[in-house]
Order: sequence, then structure tokens, then C-alpha cells
Amino acid sequence: MARVLPDLMAVALLLVRHAHALARREWPGADDRRPLSHQGKRQAEGLVGVAGNFAPVSRLLSSPSLRCVQTLTPLAKARDMGIEMSEDLAEGERASALKLVRALAGSDVAVCTHGDVIAEILVTLADEDRVDLGPNPRQAKGSVWLLEGGDGSFSSARYFPPVIAETV
Repeated sequence: MARVLPDLMAVALLLVRHAHALARREWPGADDRRPLSHQGKRQAEGLVGVAGNFAPVSRLLSSPSLRCVQTLTPLAKARDMGIEMSEDLAEGERASALKLVRALAGSDVAVCTHGDVIAEILVTLADEDRVDLGPNPRQAKGSVWLLEGGDGSFSSARYFPPVIAETV
């Protein structure tokens, strides 16, 4: 059963880690074409409910990796929106992703990227912006960080664990 999240007045930025994908060792193709697993598809559907607790998201940005695009696809369909690809959000693009996220501070946008990128963004926001990430910051696959701020910096962060949709 999906958890009901508290209704929040507005969202600055939703930082989404892509949902669970097929294992690298089990995928014979290029890693950027590795798709979501069944569990990941259910997490992607669950993202629709999580995002529904916030003010409307005006943009969806994704790493070009298939697993990131697939994570945002149910939300894009539910909101009748397109997904913009950004190489700045690709795996390994930590500095570029941080620069992009800072440029988006104060925007109503959902950004989907990879674990290494999210870790770098969170560590930087904690160090440079003094954002409190709580006692045990996490970044599970399919999870969301709500980042509030503006003018290139952030003032708060709130973690939402992945939600598994009942059916896909």
C-alpha cells in the first residue's frame, strides 16, 4: 500500500534518483540503454503519487540514460509533459549536474539522475549551503529529495523514500 505524504505548498526542485534498473552484469548492451526492472517500473509509477503532493512541476529534466527517462515517463504521461534530456545529468557528470541544479534553484522542476551525481549534489549543498540533510541521508533508487531555495543556492532538503505502486 502506498504511503500518503503530507501536502506541501510548493516545490522548488525534486531531485530524483532513477528507479531500480536491471543489474549491470545481467545487461548485455550499452549501460546507458539499461532499462528499469519490474520493481523499478513500479517505483516510477509511485513517483507520480509523490510528485502529486507538491505544486505543479513545470519541467522534467533527465539524464539521457534510459533508466532515468523511464523513471520520469509515468510522471510525464500523468502531467502531459515532455522530458528534456540533459548530458549534464549523465552518470559521472557531477560538476555539470551541480551547476545545472544550482541554476534551477527556485524552479518547479523534477530532475532525474544517478546515485553518484546525487551524492555529489547533496554533499556540496550540505558543505557550501549548510543544508541540513538529517542524521542519516539516503539516496535509494527511486527516491526523491525536495530541495528548496533560490538564486543559485538551497536552504532546505527533505527526503522521500521510494514508493512502490500497487500495479504497473
